[in-house]
Amino acid sequence: MGELTDKLKGAANEVVGKTKEAIGKNTNDPKLAAEGAAQETAGKGQQAKGDVKGALGDKI
Repeated sequence: MGELTDKLKGAANEVVGKTKEAIGKNTNDPKLAAEGAAQETAGKGQQAKGDVKGALGDKI
């Protein structure tokens, strides 16, 4: 995957994760809230991966 793809997928995962987390908190569903938090963290990781690829010129 390229830099842009990683960043876009990361941003999408962050948004979905934040939404799941908020719904989980509002409906007292700790499992959904935890799943959302994990997905948000994964999205941040994907975006960081995209940043690294951008800095290295997509050589990795």
